[in-house]
Amino acid sequence: MRYFIQFSYHGSGYHGWQIQPNALSVQEVLTQALQTILGVSLELTAAGRTDTGVHAKIMYAHFEVSQELDSEKLCYKLNALLPKDIAVAKLIPVSATAHARFDATKRTYEYHIHTHKNPFLNELSWYYQQGLDVTLMNEAAQQLLQHTDFQCFSKVNTDVATFDCKIHEAFWTADQHLLIFTISADRFLRNMVRAIVGTLLNVGLGKTSLAEFEQIILGKNRSDAGFSVPAHGLYLTAIEYPYLPNLDH
Repeated sequence: MRYFIQFSYHGSGYHGWQIQPNALSVQEVLTQALQTILGVSLELTAAGRTDTGVHAKIMYAHFEVSQELDSEKLCYKLNALLPKDIAVAKLIPVSATAHARFDATKRTYEYHIHTHKNPFLNELSWYYQQGLDVTLMNEAAQQLLQHTDFQCFSKVNTDVATFDCKIHEAFWTADQHLLIFTISADRFLRNMVRAIVGTLLNVGLGKTSLAEFEQIILGKNRSDAGFSVPAHGLYLTAIEYPYLPNLDH
């Protein structure tokens, strides 16, 4: 039987999602916990990869086992065994062809910035003091919806067949000393969100005009775009599947 597992993690202690040599990953820890409890070897396939230090408020992965599982009991056992920075929310039986990565139709990320020093946000938000024109940043963010090729925001030398992404929404919200950038798309390139945020900050600082922001996208050159903001302010917050419309609830 195939199952989706819904979980979340604080990414500061991990070198991203994917298993890699000589570095601790979320995939390794969660796989080991499942194998320990179930007593079988299995492989977890997630909805996507997150980089070192990136957090996930919600993530999905699928795995296969031969027996039917007691979802509530397994979640309880997993949470008892897993470290405090990984939490399992639910287990969902799915069809044998359901795929956590390829079937996802929409993913949403948030980037968090705090503008006043706050020791309680050190690993959860990026401290950035300079004054920003959030209205202008939102105007630039809306330009993203008019394009599909985002090579300029992609990590260089990445192995992808296309740089095309369909962005559904992109906007900034401000609440006292906290700025949050929200962006949803059908897929994301490596380092894409962090590069977009860095470029939008240059717009907010007056270093990049709206016309120049447009030309950066059209130019498809990563060196023309802004810096990549630190990973610890980035969160994966939602994933949608067509056959499980209420999966996040």
